[in-house]
Amino acid sequence: MLIGGSPISSFTDGTSEATVAGAMYEDIARAALTNCRWRFSTDQATLARLSDAPTGRFDAAYQMPSDLLMLNAVTVNDFNIQYDTYGSKIYCDSGVNDVLVADYIFRADETVWPPYFTIAVEYTMASVLATSVARDGQLATMMDQKASLQMMQARRLHSQQQTTKTLNTNRFIAQRRS
Repeated sequence: MLIGGSPISSFTDGTSEATVAGAMYEDIARAALTNCRWRFSTDQATLARLSDAPTGRFDAAYQMPSDLLMLNAVTVNDFNIQYDTYGSKIYCDSGVNDVLVADYIFRADETVWPPYFTIAVEYTMASVLATSVARDGQLATMMDQKASLQMMQARRLHSQQQTTKTLNTNRFIAQRRS
């Protein structure tokens, strides 16, 4: 509707809008979810160590969570460790008794998306539809700009939903006094 098209009742209703939206929606939603560390789409999981060790460079292999879109960190006892990803596995140097926890982004259901994020995704979809359905370059550019602004606003609003981090100035003050 943002581009002046007909409303879509489903991605399979046979209209050109629905066909394009159905083909592009999931990719756009996943890209938007990995655009930032959205708290509504972030989770932690204990990783399962695999019995087969990596061929080289690392001591251990772990299976990634099945719903993972993007891996943000791997920790042991709340300390970040070095790791690398290969396919659906995480390789690292860890002991047999270490408990590895992954912080990651997953595909959150639309029912938990905050309104500011939903609007940003809608404008991104409108940009795609303006290009492929309306074939209007000016409208596509305008929708793309609105999508970028909405995504910036969404990140700004989302960043206000956690405790403000304080800057530890002790080191600077001690240096200044010396």
